[in-house]
Amino acid sequence: MKYDILIENGRVIDGAGNPWFRADVGVVGDRIEAVGRLGGADAERRIDARGLIVAPGFIDIHSHSDYTVLIDPRVESKVRQGVTTEVVGNCGSSAAPMNQEVRAYRETYMRALLGEEFEFNWETMKDYLNLIDAGGASFNVVALVGQGTVRQNVMGHDDRPPTEQELEAMRRLVAEAMEDGAWGMSTGLIYPPSCYADTDEIVELAKVLADYGGVYFSHIRGEGETLLEAVREAIEIGERAGVPVEIAHFKASGKAHWGKTRESLRLVEEGRRRGVDVTFDQYPYIASSTGLAAYLPHWVHEGGAEKLLERLRDPETRRRIAEEPVTISRDWDAIMVVFAQNHPQYEGKTITEIAKLEGKEPLDAVFDLLLAEDAQVSIVAFGMSEDDVRRVMRSPYGMVGSDGRAVAPRGVLGRGKPHPRYYGTFPRVLGHYVRKGVISLQEAVRKMTSMPAQRLGLRDRGLLREGFKADITIFDPDRVKDEATFTDPHRFASGIPYVIVNGTIVIDGSEHTGALPGKALRKGK
Repeated sequence: MKYDILIENGRVIDGAGNPWFRADVGVVGDRIEAVGRLGGADAERRIDARGLIVAPGFIDIHSHSDYTVLIDPRVESKVRQGVTTEVVGNCGSSAAPMNQEVRAYRETYMRALLGEEFEFNWETMKDYLNLIDAGGASFNVVALVGQGTVRQNVMGHDDRPPTEQELEAMRRLVAEAMEDGAWGMSTGLIYPPSCYADTDEIVELAKVLADYGGVYFSHIRGEGETLLEAVREAIEIGERAGVPVEIAHFKASGKAHWGKTRESLRLVEEGRRRGVDVTFDQYPYIASSTGLAAYLPHWVHEGGAEKLLERLRDPETRRRIAEEPVTISRDWDAIMVVFAQNHPQYEGKTITEIAKLEGKEPLDAVFDLLLAEDAQVSIVAFGMSEDDVRRVMRSPYGMVGSDGRAVAPRGVLGRGKPHPRYYGTFPRVLGHYVRKGVISLQEAVRKMTSMPAQRLGLRDRGLLREGFKADITIFDPDRVKDEATFTDPHRFASGIPYVIVNGTIVIDGSEHTGALPGKALRKGK
């Protein structure tokens, strides 16, 4: 037998949770042909994995690379972490569907992040997935349809219940996206317009997923004060709709809520005992990241960004916002601006520091910065406890997700100071939490490979088995490390010398080969 690639002398962790074993791995075409003692076999290319772990390629169950994969299909910040498949369309926002009104909105209010050259040149999920295949990518793409995006296509940014006709139009859009190859639907229930939907509305859309074997992914309706109610709602939606539930970036935000993960994890276990197929994902950091506008009440967002900016120009509205009780913690000392196109000097500074520089109250500094940036300001917020991160990581029901975009240290994708999870999520679990004994190496790999594959319904990825697709990550268990920091985030991870996607070497000796063998993976009915 002659192999296209023969990986020799490595320790195999197969992704199922088993401890490592000695074996060679032979690849022919885009599949794993053999796992075993293959010494002496002929091969076009041999990789000596002595001292290294040979594992299935990592699956990023929660990402936001929807647009950046089109800008730079090399997706370096992710594939250099060992990621071979990425799930996009999370938190209620997806690239498709996109009607003319949504396209016009994005043309105005997404330019700062994506650059002037980016083209919104698709409409349906099928169009979008075809674009990925036409341009190629260094990882595979699994797409979800965003409930917030669906609502925007039908109802704009209206804060009201849908009519029966509007609800039926949203059902059709979800069904069309699933027919085109989406794997599930996501919500972002702290973000307008996703948050304007009540539980019943979401259940009706989630029921569509049941016909396709789809999964309901949810950024729940609050991760601080309302955490437990929000977890209950996510489980209720899955139970009533008859679909599996994936709760996004499981955590407890805000110091007043530290320790609540004990109860939220108990709710997951209770739901599972009741027969609800509920799991979750997590990124291994104590800081989150979102848009600065998320700290404004939902009513300020009604009508979209144009109306939001109009309201922020009104002194009376600003006073009303300042006096209103908050549901999301506004600890301005812990909220750091990481992207503001017109104010790069503020990147890396907290809101408190910016307010002092401008001689303003923090909330006024927030209002004025959002006005100056057309509401396009990204932040990092330090709001979780290390104890909660570790407690969640130890749960058998959680997997690893970056909640980040694929970027690179150059061009439009190299701007700002993004959360280090964009570059370091998977190596941080392997190099920090495994070495500290929080979880075992084989359990960490399971959370990155077979578990997300099983959650999605990917039947030929996630395990290092004969006949499976040759998505393979080879890493040094003693050297793998996240190099990105909050102050210097544009740094690739180290200790991952080889990454193979669909039988093609993408990372070779820690260098990107330029290969784009990834595909848009489609789920049918």
